[in-house]
Amino acid sequence: MEFEKKLTRLEDIVEKMESGDLSLDDSLKLFEEGVKLSRECQSQLTAAEEKVKVLLSVDADGKAQTRDFETGSESEDEA
Repeated sequence: MEFEKKLTRLEDIVEKMESGDLSLDDSLKLFEEGVKLSRECQSQLTAAEEKVKVLLSVDADGKAQTRDFETGSESEDEA
């Protein structure tokens, strides 16, 4: 599931739980789903934050540092 869909589902869960119309069993099921989705979203946000840190990294003098993203595939050398 995409991040945005997970976030939308989390919002739906919160609305349902805040309504107070759920049974305890239903509330627990939704809470469990919400915790799982929250952890997945946090993991995705952490990965995105690491990419941003690479893009915004600076050295001790405040100069921007750049490096290639590690994609797992090596570039071909020109002959």
